[in-house]
Amino acid sequence: MAEPPEVFLIAGPTASGKSALALRLAEAVGAEIVGADALQIYRDLAILTARPSPGETARAPHHLFGVADAAEAWSVGRWLEAALPVLADIRARGRPAIVVGGTGLYFKALTQGLAEIPQVPAEVRRRVSELYDRLGEAAFREALRGRDPAAAARIYPGDRQRLTRAFEVHEATGRALSEWQAATSPALPAGGWRAAALEPPREALYARCDARLRTMLELGVLEEVRALLARGLDPELPAMKAVGVREFARHLSGELGLEEALALAQLQTRRYAKRQITWMRGQMADWPRITAPDAEGQWRQFLALNAALTLD
Repeated sequence: MAEPPEVFLIAGPTASGKSALALRLAEAVGAEIVGADALQIYRDLAILTARPSPGETARAPHHLFGVADAAEAWSVGRWLEAALPVLADIRARGRPAIVVGGTGLYFKALTQGLAEIPQVPAEVRRRVSELYDRLGEAAFREALRGRDPAAAARIYPGDRQRLTRAFEVHEATGRALSEWQAATSPALPAGGWRAAALEPPREALYARCDARLRTMLELGVLEEVRALLARGLDPELPAMKAVGVREFARHLSGELGLEEALALAQLQTRRYAKRQITWMRGQMADWPRITAPDAEGQWRQFLALNAALTLD
């Protein structure tokens, strides 16, 4: 009888079917599910982030879903600090864990480690931001290349945040961000985890994104967004930047009709899914892929990748 690994990692873009796959696996092997989604951690966004329903959480233990207030700004470091004790507790009870979500950096922190980089002073961040504005992306990237060639090569076009972050770290520490990151150790031991990334056909994925947004309207997403806006939170907080908040807020203010707001939210969701896929292809290129568009096909492919796994 083959024993399951301590930890399964299941990643995928929004609406890809990863949560359903994780739940089916949890029931089959007696596992507990740990969320790895930067927005599903916020309790204010149950509908908009398609957080597991009460019926689903009753079928298997779920952790790190809806545990943070929208007024908080969780980072990958804070998530890792919360996730590691949860995983240790699951392991201590003799059960496997399934980490599932769409936030690639969370998986990267688990499998590659998280660099403990000194805080960058606000003055350095301001200077670097002004330099980016003055030079433009192309010249700024070239300047970064002289400081951190690896970061300049790997950061995707248009990603101002990561470009300036790499530059800031070198300015503040005299050491390349890539060097800091290379000097880390993974949080999960080698051989103690098994991974899969869902990447269904683009057309099918986009159709699911569109259908999910329309279903959210039926579930009361407008009321959820209205309640969030009523709190008057900083628009720069992660929860306030969730796809759909801005679009439905424009409808609630009378700026857009409902169908127009829905269409914009669907468009932004498709674009978000595309960015997630791009990230996975670059950062999780060695993870086995599950490409079936439907739940049953995804389950069969998962079992084929894990042929030695004994299910209940």
